[in-house]
Amino acid sequence: MIVGSVEGVLEQSLVAIQQSVADFGDDLTLLCSGQDAVLIDLAMRVDPSIEITFIDTGFHFNETIETMLRIVQRYSPQLRVVVPWRHLPDVGRAGFCCSQHKVEQLEEALRGKRAWMSGVRRADGEERASAELRSIDRRGLAKVNPLVDWTDEDVEAYIEVNDIIVNPLRNRGYASIGCAPCTTPDANGRDGRWAGLAKTECGIHR
Repeated sequence: MIVGSVEGVLEQSLVAIQQSVADFGDDLTLLCSGQDAVLIDLAMRVDPSIEITFIDTGFHFNETIETMLRIVQRYSPQLRVVVPWRHLPDVGRAGFCCSQHKVEQLEEALRGKRAWMSGVRRADGEERASAELRSIDRRGLAKVNPLVDWTDEDVEAYIEVNDIIVNPLRNRGYASIGCAPCTTPDANGRDGRWAGLAKTECGIHR
């Protein structure tokens, strides 16, 4: 369903997904974090066979895994789970899990692909304010951010009207949800990630 202020950005998002499917077909994957199912819902409208990739770092909140199970039950997507393979003493400490472990898993997920989609939005914070709808990443792959122009209000409106699956941690003060060791409750955007550190990104979107 299209609603009010969401109409303009929704149309842009659907066109971006349609064009990506047309351009890359099976060489395209959608990276899902388990925060909500907004992008998955849009992608399933366009092509239910789009591959969905979930990176299981081994340190997700139980609520995140439960959210992914609910997504699977509702959409029956072509889901690929990239599981942990690196087990070193420092895994799980802030700065290691995301900066090395998670990034290595993404490299595996994108092996053989030509393009990937993510839920990055400019409204996520200053570090993402210049994000583009479509760009070329450091690997030379096309990266598509169909939700790039969506505001927080757009997201909430779409969730409410379409009964979108949302990670329950969102209702407990977690505005941004990553791995448990480096995520704390904070309603102000991504400020709850890596609290007390200069770190603002895990590295997968660079």
